[in-house]
Amino acid sequence: MNIEEIVRDDLACYLRSLGEIGEKMPETEDISDKWEQISKAYIPDGIREFSDYPTVSLGWMMYTGMAVATFWEEDWESWHDRDDIYQELRAARGFDCMDEYIRQEILGLDGKEYDKLELLVAECASRTDSILRHANIEPGSKEAFQAYVACLHQLYLAGAGIQLSRMGYQMTKVN
Repeated sequence: MNIEEIVRDDLACYLRSLGEIGEKMPETEDISDKWEQISKAYIPDGIREFSDYPTVSLGWMMYTGMAVATFWEEDWESWHDRDDIYQELRAARGFDCMDEYIRQEILGLDGKEYDKLELLVAECASRTDSILRHANIEPGSKEAFQAYVACLHQLYLAGAGIQLSRMGYQMTKVN
């Protein structure tokens, strides 16, 4: 099993245990198709932050997935052709406050729900960081970079999945 599969399975199991997702992680092709574009823009910021703030570097991608899922639900027609989604999220309040911006302005959270989501993302990022650090990959190597990107990918998809689930999407077969 590669690191991406390990992270995917760990996040899915954890999120399922909390009731954040159903048996299957909600997903859409539209959101998945935005990954490459978003990751290319995000990686320079994420790598810069990783050594001092690994859970921020990882967790902010989860928030990005949540934002994209919200855009998909609310107004995908105006977002699907845009290639600057991440840059817009970051520009609103800067990288350091991107989490707050997404929780407040995009997801519309406050109070306990705002705090609950912060703790959830922090735990997912921490779990992913632990998996990454215990993978016995040489820091700074090509393999380390590829593993980091694989972790970001799964956090992006998990963030989107959580938000889709919160918006009522359940990945169950319709007869």
